[in-house]
Order: sequence, then structure tokens, then C-alpha cells
Amino acid sequence: MHIIDVIIIVLYILLTLGVGVWVSKKASKGLDSYFLGGKTIKWYYLGLSNGSGMFDVSGTAWMVGILFLYGVKSFMFMWMWPIWNQVFVMMFLAVWIRRSKVMTGSEWILTRFGDDKAGRASHLIVAIFAVMASIGFIAYFFEGAGKFMTVVLPWDLTLALADYTLFTSEQSYALLIIFFTTIYTIKGGMFSVVTTEVLQYLIMVLAGILVAGYTFFAFTDLEIHALIPEQWKNVIFDNELRGFWSGDYQEFNRLIDTQGYKMFGAFIGMTLFKGFFASVAGPTPGYDMQRILSTRTTKEAAYMSGFTNLVLFIPRYLLIAGIVVIGLVFIAPQMAQSGAISGNDLEVILPKVINFHVPVGIKGLLLAGLLAAFMSTFSAFVNAGPAYIVNDIYKKYFKPVASDKHYIRASYVASFGVVILGVIMGFFADSINAITIWITSALYGGYVAANFLKWVWWRFNGWGYFWGMLAGLIIATFQFVLDQNKANLEAGTLLHELSVIPAIYLFPIILVFSLLGSLLGTFFTRPTNMPTLKAFYKNVHPWGWWKPVREEFVNEKIEKNNQFWLDMFNCLIGIIWQSSMILLPIFLVVRDYNKTWMSLAIFLLTSLILKFTWLDKVKKLKHKDDEEYTLAE
Repeated sequence: MHIIDVIIIVLYILLTLGVGVWVSKKASKGLDSYFLGGKTIKWYYLGLSNGSGMFDVSGTAWMVGILFLYGVKSFMFMWMWPIWNQVFVMMFLAVWIRRSKVMTGSEWILTRFGDDKAGRASHLIVAIFAVMASIGFIAYFFEGAGKFMTVVLPWDLTLALADYTLFTSEQSYALLIIFFTTIYTIKGGMFSVVTTEVLQYLIMVLAGILVAGYTFFAFTDLEIHALIPEQWKNVIFDNELRGFWSGDYQEFNRLIDTQGYKMFGAFIGMTLFKGFFASVAGPTPGYDMQRILSTRTTKEAAYMSGFTNLVLFIPRYLLIAGIVVIGLVFIAPQMAQSGAISGNDLEVILPKVINFHVPVGIKGLLLAGLLAAFMSTFSAFVNAGPAYIVNDIYKKYFKPVASDKHYIRASYVASFGVVILGVIMGFFADSINAITIWITSALYGGYVAANFLKWVWWRFNGWGYFWGMLAGLIIATFQFVLDQNKANLEAGTLLHELSVIPAIYLFPIILVFSLLGSLLGTFFTRPTNMPTLKAFYKNVHPWGWWKPVREEFVNEKIEKNNQFWLDMFNCLIGIIWQSSMILLPIFLVVRDYNKTWMSLAIFLLTSLILKFTWLDKVKKLKHKDDEEYTLAE
């Protein structure tokens, strides 16, 4: 590696650590300051921070691989999360969530189910889910960061004792980065996270522009058009995903056939089915929800969520598309000649391109940008997970009375604990893809049913929530264990057959078990007390089946929320809007100018529609939405 690139990376690390420690004094005022920044951070900083937190290196490596192989259709693979849950948050959920005035997602649950035994059970299970999700994501980052750094950095950091390897080079690199990131995150809380993430976002944007710009200088339009098959640039798909590579690249078609997405129509149908329920269920209790709760008002919560969508996708996909074009020029021929190609080969395209095929200076900035991407997302989860351990478990059940300094010290311990567990899980994961699929399909699958029902059905109670979430978590964990041990299972047995089913197709099974737990828990126990339901409905005012609660308002009239169809229309337009921001930079970088202009036109048109149907509505939110909300006794 050239000395200029090394200097750029070192300067970035020192700057990030310095900024993180510099703002850390603001976090020492109390838990609210530590985990939510005292609700004083402006919405556009939180939006940049939220976007930066979603710009992770493991996800970027995965997206580079699938865009490389499948072409522009691959943007639909992100629907597994689904990425358009951000659209639902933007359109109505951010306002619903922010009205609670609480610190964490599990504390928010008490405003829905009350603070009795059932409410506390629901509160505890969502805190456990949040911690599990944080641990899973840390494992995901551990796996991705190690692979990335091993390829791009020249030093072998393998740690061995005699003939026994303690840590591979991948693991050593991942541990070092995680250690540095954990230090400034724990020290400064939300203030450090947001401040450093804004800095990291700017670096990532610059890296994306430079990489995309480099491809325009390095390759002509004719070279790009000769290299990329026309079907690669086609968004339209059939029920079956057929290989479109020809000539020397036939091996890529075999890889497409073995990745589990062959029945593409069924796959997209499943992602749409899962996506709707998962999106209405709302953001999982993690860094995204923490950003919403950190905003100053409900109006700013909506602005922040919309701004996150706006700032995230174009710069990210400029970078991804630029890397893919370079990879198609230089790495695709090598992969085709090597014979057998696996999914793991796709995951190292990103670091290989950076290591061997970008010029000095740009390489350093790109490495700093991707290191920033890793650190920003990782720090977001390190800040979010311990909030649930300390505020929702330790403080509520073990140490309800203590000083702010005591709770902040407890947060330090919790942060290290979450990181250690995530790293341990990362040691046992096969690949980035394995963890990605587990998080998006299995773990989140267990979250959907209970969290969908909590918004739309008044009769759904705390015990229903508890048993629904618990059933989902058990099935999700069982699926992960099966997937990691499928090589040890006897072929032909039921367990082996279940282990080889792609996780996305197991979503209906997980949903059914979770829904069954939710319904049984609800109907075999008493409803949530009416004062809690009335307070929740008056404050949040969701749409759904709330008529019995509305009828309890004798002295004041609470109108039914009739915004469902408008919200769904906005979500549909928002998904198209979001998709245009993904496709626009891809088509630009691969020099398909007609589709670039078409994507730009769609982006502008959908932006105009949302101005009238969403933005104008948000501007009319009244000040009463920001009055303090007190949990009903």
C-alpha cells in the first residue's frame, strides 16, 4: 500500500477518535443525554447520522456482489430487509413512535400495554429481541470487516501459538477495528455517534463520487456497453431467473442457478408479502428507533426519516456501481477463468477492486470511506443495544434507584458485553450472506406478527405480544442453528430438509408460529386496561380496529384515523421514489443514459407527488403533538 493511502487512513482514524472523545462530555449528563443526545440534536444531523449508519461495509460488499452477478434486478434483493421499511417510517410511523417521549423501543411498549405484569412481560421480550438483534448485527460486521481488511491491507495479522492458530488475519483485523470503534462509542454515547457519523457520511459521499468519476475517466462508453449484457440492465423479470451471461462468462450462470433465487417471481412475491407486514410492524428496537426518539419533536421525526431516505441511496449506489464496473472489467475475466465460483467469491470483489484496481489517493479515501461505513453502523448498534440492557432491564428490574454516573458506567459494561457476544457469534458464522439472510428473514420474521398487531388491534395485549415475540425468537434461533449445522445433518431427514430451505421461504412458517403465539396469548388473558388503551390511542392515534376504545371517550370526541389509504398511497409512491434513487446512479455509471433520464424523471415526479401528499401534511402537525405524554395508571 502506498504511503499516501496509509496517511489518509491514519488521519481519518485519528480525526474520528478525536471528534468522538471531544464531544463525549455532553454524554455524561445522564442516560437521556447518553442514549438520545438529550433530544437536542437537529433533525438533519440525525438524518445524516441515520443514513451513515445504514451505509455499512458488510452490506456494501454484499450489494456489490449481487449487483455484479444479477445486474440491476439485484436492488429488489434489498426488499428482504425490507429497505422500504424506511418509507413506512417516513410516512407515518416516525410520528406515531416519537409521540411517546420515551428512551427506548421496549420502554415505548409500556405506553401500549401498560406497566402491569403483562406489560412488563412485553417490555422484557422486546428488550431481549433488541439485544439479540444488536449481537447479530455485530457478528455481521465482524464477518464483513475481517474479510474486507485482509484483502486490502498488506499485513498478515495471524496470531498463532505454536501450531495452533488463535486468530486468523481476518479475525485480528476485525477485532482491532471493533476495539477502536467501541472505545469512542462507549465514551461519547449518542453525541459521539452522531457527530462522527456525520463526518463519516461526508467521507463516504466523497469516496462514492471519486470512484464513480474514476470509471468515467478509465473506461469509455463503448467498453462498458461491450462488457455488460443488455439483460444485466433490465429491471423486468420473469418467474424464473435465467442466466444471461454468455461466452467466457457462462460460469456465472451456474452460480445464479445455485444461489437460491432461481424462482425469482416467488422470491419477489415473498419479499413483498413479508415487506408489507414487516414495514407496518415498524422499525426494530435498534439504532433507527433511537434516532426517531432522539428528535426534538414529532414533526422533526418525520423530517429526519424522510431525509434519511434522501441522503442514503444515491451516494451509496454511486460507490457500489463504480466498484462493480471496475470489477466487471478486471475481476470478472479472472473469476471466469478460475472455473468453480462460489458465493464467497462475490463477497471479496469489493476489497479486491480497492486493493488492485483503483489509483493511489482514491484508494486511501475509499478505504477511509468504507472504514467509516463500518464504524458508523457498528457504533450505532453499540449505542442502541446497551440502552435496552441498562434502561429496560438493569434499571427497571435490578437497580431502579441510582445516580446517572452509575447507569452510564453500567452502559459501558453492557456495551462491552454486547460487543463480545457479537464477536463470538461472528467467529461461528460461515459468511456475510448467512448472517444477512438470518437477520432479514428469520430473526425479523419473528418480530413481525406481534409488532403488526400492536398498532392495528385494540384487543391485542401484553401477553399476546410476549408469546408472539417469544415464539418467533425460538423459531428464528432454531433456524440459525440448523443452517449452521446442516453439513452435520443426515441427508433426507426432516431437519436436513429444513436446513437447506432458503430462510426467506421459511418466513411464512415463522410468521404462523409467531401469530399463533400472539393470538393464544391474547385470548387466554385479559385485555389491556382501558385507561392505558385510551391514553395510547389518544396520543398515537393509529388506524386499525380501535372502535371499542374510541367509544370510551365520553366527554371528548376522538375522530377515527382515516388516513390508511393515503398512507398506503404515499408508501407506494415512496417505494418508487426510493427505487429511483437506487437505479439512477447505477444506470449513470453503466452509461445507460436513456434509463438514467427515465430514473431522474421518476424521482422528480414522485418527489413532487410526495410534496403535496406527505410533506404538506407533516408541516401541518400541531404543537399539541409534542406535549408531554404521561403513561396512564
